[in-house]
Amino acid sequence: MLDIEGLVVRYGAREPVLHGVSLEVTEAGVVALLGANGAGKTSLMRAVSGTLPLHGGSVAAGSIRFLGQDIAGRDPAAVVAGGLVQTPEGRHVFGALTVDENLDAGAITVRSREARERTRRQMFELFPRLAERRRQRAGTLSGGEQQMLAIARALMSQPKLLLLDEPSLGLAPLLVKQIGETVREISRDGVPVLLVEQNAAMALSVAHRAYVLELGRVVLDGPAGELAHSDEVRRLYLGEDVAEDSDGQPRAGVREDLAARRLARWSG
Repeated sequence: MLDIEGLVVRYGAREPVLHGVSLEVTEAGVVALLGANGAGKTSLMRAVSGTLPLHGGSVAAGSIRFLGQDIAGRDPAAVVAGGLVQTPEGRHVFGALTVDENLDAGAITVRSREARERTRRQMFELFPRLAERRRQRAGTLSGGEQQMLAIARALMSQPKLLLLDEPSLGLAPLLVKQIGETVREISRDGVPVLLVEQNAAMALSVAHRAYVLELGRVVLDGPAGELAHSDEVRRLYLGEDVAEDSDGQPRAGVREDLAARRLARWSG
């Protein structure tokens, strides 16, 4: 469905921020993209959604194909019209508009009134809290409610692929768990999801496959369950202890294994 091959992204004349990134999202399930701040997650999402030029960036090499068509450099509105919809980091809702009006804005590309109303009912079933606040201005909602609204607004366009950029950012643990459950339900309803997250525990619990970005390169990828049990992910992203030496570093065998995997990916 979404195939990214050898993607190189740069801003102006500076060094690239993505170095030959390859990633695939199939027609079912959740794919997680993990990485710390500065790893390149946001730049990748901008490249896919077509918003990269708005931030002074460009695709210097590689390809981005969605449903068999090259979308690198395509206008963001055309990307959305093609069925690829993003909820950006930061819960960007229209604060002066009501919940209902935000949902209307999300459905602007859907011509059928019946389809719009059917999807609205589905959103209120998925997020009962929004149904209770449908006449309330979005700017007065809590952070968790605004995140629900941002996701619901994206789903109103009936996307073929949903890009979720840091949906748990700034939320309390209970709400993070709820967002994870929502992502699962969206996937079960037949909408594939590319989930970009710093919260590795939540992301790996809902994804079937995951990629780890580090300094603009994919350093790990594989089934989410396997990555959740890998020493490197547990140590760097889940805050768990792994076998260490007296200096607090992975013991020689673990360290050499991590270095070998990184070298294989960077040189491949």
